[in-house]
Amino acid sequence: MAHDITVRLAGRDDAPAVYGLIVDLARARDAMHKVTSRVEDIARDGFGDDPAFEALIAELDGKPVGLCLFFGSYSTWRGQRGIYVQDLIVADSARSLGVGQRLLAAMAALARARGAGYLRLSVDDDNIRAQTFYRRCGFRHSEPEQIYVLDEDDFAALADSVKETQA
Repeated sequence: MAHDITVRLAGRDDAPAVYGLIVDLARARDAMHKVTSRVEDIARDGFGDDPAFEALIAELDGKPVGLCLFFGSYSTWRGQRGIYVQDLIVADSARSLGVGQRLLAAMAALARARGAGYLRLSVDDDNIRAQTFYRRCGFRHSEPEQIYVLDEDDFAALADSVKETQA
């Protein structure tokens, strides 16, 4: 059976669908406790005057079933623009239909059209299914790199330390 899958750039009216897919991912990963965002945050930060991200939406027969949320990056070593894929999500109802690959292919084409030469993303170390999918799409694990995060109280403490060093 052929499926009518389309991929398009998301707009402000898609904020509820973007948020819904993010929540679906969090539920599937048993990580709802980590989600503190709201639809309003997605609308403001993705579709406002100074967007922090953009998104591609995959639709199956007109219904949103996939998301590729991304933003620009830059490699000083390469001297080249790139794209960082923050979230790649495919609804359970659309698994095994090629939605994830279609989203990544559309992302690569859009990135290239904008002058970018690479895509980057990270994946949870226990998400073997996603790691296998990304390798199938041609991604490779960057062995020498590790991701570090500074957030919550530690983020605030570092930001506040500017006041202390400037006093």
